Amino acid sequence: PAIDYGRCCWCALCVDICPTGSIALSREYIHISSDLDTFFILPDPNGMHGFGFPEGWAKSRESDFLDLKRQPMPMLPPEERIQSFAEIALGYDDETAVLEASRCIQCGMCHDACPTHMDAPQYIRAIWEGEMEEAVRWIYRTNPFAHVCGRVCTHRCETACSIGRRGEPIAIRYLKRVPMDRVPHQRVIDIAAEGKAERRPGRVAVIGAGPAGLTAAFDLAKSGVEVVVFEGMPEPGGMPRYGIPVYRLPRERLRDDIDVIEKMGVEIRSNTWVGKDVTMEALERDFNAVILAAGLFEGRSTRIPGTDHPRVMRAVAFLRKVWAGEPFEVPKSLVVIGGGNVAMDVARTAARLQMQRYGAVQVDVVALEDRDHMLADPEEIQEAEEEGVRIHPSRGPKQCLIEEGALKGLETVRCLSVFDEQGRFHPKYDESDVRVFEAEMVVEAVGQMAKLDFLGEDIIEKLEWVRGRPKVDEEGRTALPWLWAAGDVVEGPDVIHAVAGGHRVAKSILRHVVEVEHGKEARP
Repeated sequence: PAIDYGRCCWCALCVDICPTGSIALSREYIHISSDLDTFFILPDPNGMHGFGFPEGWAKSRESDFLDLKRQPMPMLPPEERIQSFAEIALGYDDETAVLEASRCIQCGMCHDACPTHMDAPQYIRAIWEGEMEEAVRWIYRTNPFAHVCGRVCTHRCETACSIGRRGEPIAIRYLKRVPMDRVPHQRVIDIAAEGKAERRPGRVAVIGAGPAGLTAAFDLAKSGVEVVVFEGMPEPGGMPRYGIPVYRLPRERLRDDIDVIEKMGVEIRSNTWVGKDVTMEALERDFNAVILAAGLFEGRSTRIPGTDHPRVMRAVAFLRKVWAGEPFEVPKSLVVIGGGNVAMDVARTAARLQMQRYGAVQVDVVALEDRDHMLADPEEIQEAEEEGVRIHPSRGPKQCLIEEGALKGLETVRCLSVFDEQGRFHPKYDESDVRVFEAEMVVEAVGQMAKLDFLGEDIIEKLEWVRGRPKVDEEGRTALPWLWAAGDVVEGPDVIHAVAGGHRVAKSILRHVVEVEHGKEARP
């Protein structure tokens, strides 16, 4: 920024209020008079009469024109939340929401940082003005998973928040859920459907009813295209339905998001496995385009000795079993391998199950990384410890201990470093520092991968692959002209990136397939 000294009155309010600290005033002009309408040029850096300003304007550290402290989210206390699976983040009341929204300076940095480029400044301003329906309208311009992202989004937008440069960033994620919780569901459906196009030629199939697939389906249906979503599980929702704990994402809120999408005209066929109940050949034949959005429903393993034991599970399978309501024997002691958010989800879910079954919590989490470099969000780690979960950083799994066919525990060694000098994953251990954790069950939360054998050998051979993922271009197109891919199967486990990927492939299909005449000529 440049200062027009011909107009500047040297109030320095711009310096005080700039959230990034990028504005400064030079020493060239200084007030040395009690008359605020006058100023003088001081070529001498020591000032006049021995009264110098070597640093120009120095901002006061005791006061601020900006509200730099965010409004805290009301939370269930640990002693209450560990007793049930009730939602732990209670949401802002109207007054608190307005106070938090008033902190936003409408700079738009969050918009640029968001993978879907959500109009956060606009919906935050609408909240501040009390226009909740208008806030919903702005949200649905870019994100049909507003309830979900208002609760479990990775909120990278907040790291770009200008206010966060000097204080605490705006609670962009938590503000998103405010209008969604206030506006009646039927009004949300009506608002989302505003501007829906008339029916047009073209049919699109979507494999997977997670955030990526359903976002693409929403966009296409709103553009007038017939969309059929094929989902193998009993209910739609993908990993948010079968992976994210209900204390973070109540299922009725996820259901609300999906209901809006269905009301847009999207047909969801649950309990329908592609490759078993319907073939890829049939999808290619009957639809103008197919979107692969199958998610990452297979867990990875450390492959240490003992991981083939039936009481050693992978995180995805553990969470899916719990949230699908399948029969499950709750262990009295459990160890989680991994230091990310999924590991915390497993640990906190197990802690609640143990409390309900046994009245006590015995869950240990071992992570390769030290405390400062653990991959889980700091708030997740803090809340897990508040609920009785024990976190053990810098511990590497050595082997699962099996005695007479029964799992007894996990042997670990101290991890000295995780990556080598080239930044490659290559842990180094102190083999003399051994610690054993008692465990009736061990859960590996060390990553996820896609299971895509349903595509068939012919399609798999024709596709290009990058580290086990189908290679796509900037529009989500694969090597096959009728097949697009989006979501976790392409970019990894992240709801907001999945939503962005859904938008991307829908836009591409509209451009290359639907906007030409229906039929074989529709393919690029």
